[in-house]
Amino acid sequence: MGRLNRKLTGWANYFSLGPVSPAYRAINTHVTQRLRQWLCKKHKVRGNGGTRYLDRYLHEALGLIHLPTRTHDLPWAKA
Repeated sequence: MGRLNRKLTGWANYFSLGPVSPAYRAINTHVTQRLRQWLCKKHKVRGNGGTRYLDRYLHEALGLIHLPTRTHDLPWAKA
């Protein structure tokens, strides 16, 4: 999970100019969906994993970062 989080954080830092919130939401949705698919395949679970691997589990138990919450840390986003 650390490797994935480093890639996501690096991507967010590289593409941090302009209106990033919509892009962060799209990336976060894609990453959680693909992680669920991977977990289902790894553990031989049928379906898409939406009920078995909830967002809360992915973020709290597995430690997946959530990009949209990172935008408040950007220096130009502070009022």
